[in-house]
Amino acid sequence: MQDTAATKAEVVVIFGGRSQIGQELARLLAPGATVVLAARDAGRLADEAAAVRAAGATEVHTVEFDADDVASHARVVSELIARHGSIDTAVLAFGILGDQARAEADSAHAVAIVHTDYVAQVSLLTELAAAMRAAGPGKTGRGRLVVFSSVAGVRVRRANYVYGSAKAGLDGFAGGLADALHGSGVHLLLVRPGFVIGRMTAGMDPAPLSSTPEQVAAATARALAAGRRIVWVPWALRPMFAGMKLLPQAVWRRLPR
Repeated sequence: MQDTAATKAEVVVIFGGRSQIGQELARLLAPGATVVLAARDAGRLADEAAAVRAAGATEVHTVEFDADDVASHARVVSELIARHGSIDTAVLAFGILGDQARAEADSAHAVAIVHTDYVAQVSLLTELAAAMRAAGPGKTGRGRLVVFSSVAGVRVRRANYVYGSAKAGLDGFAGGLADALHGSGVHLLLVRPGFVIGRMTAGMDPAPLSSTPEQVAAATARALAAGRRIVWVPWALRPMFAGMKLLPQAVWRRLPR
């Protein structure tokens, strides 16, 4: 299909279209855009698609996507581009928290957490970055990538070190990728939320400076519009973690999740 910035609506793809943050961000980015919600059991995304359509999207589509099936990532990205044109904004909103206690005794569970929260992200980001590098006028590159890291990866805590280590790896990879993309026409936004009150953390006591999916999505949308590289949600976490990096290890290891 013909693909020029002048003729096509912006294409926004939410990988993890069932996630609460992904849904909220899709609604904020929807006006005038073609939005694709990518998730497992895509046929069951009717309510999510309707909400994005009501938020002003010109078109809403759903596509089957299994983040853990890394062998399918190249195919999914190429099929999306063939169907809708180049991807303008890609949001990686999938991930799992896992069970830390189980992961300490069950290596398969530990690997599953790291696979979804790090390996699968690296795979998809690599495919998307390559496609976006080749997308601009004269193949100069065009597009935006949104990556959700976590303050859990800034300094890994004993209380959730499996999840935290995956986020630490993702944070480092995304930072390096952002540098590699500098000047290419492709922009990467790294989002570092703190504790998010939602389905993933149901039943857990909220940590200080917690936020909601709506707040994370709003901060992300503002950062995208401003062309920022990193956003902490809420912003007060940045100075707080600068201080927490200085805590002695004997104190740090006793901190809760």
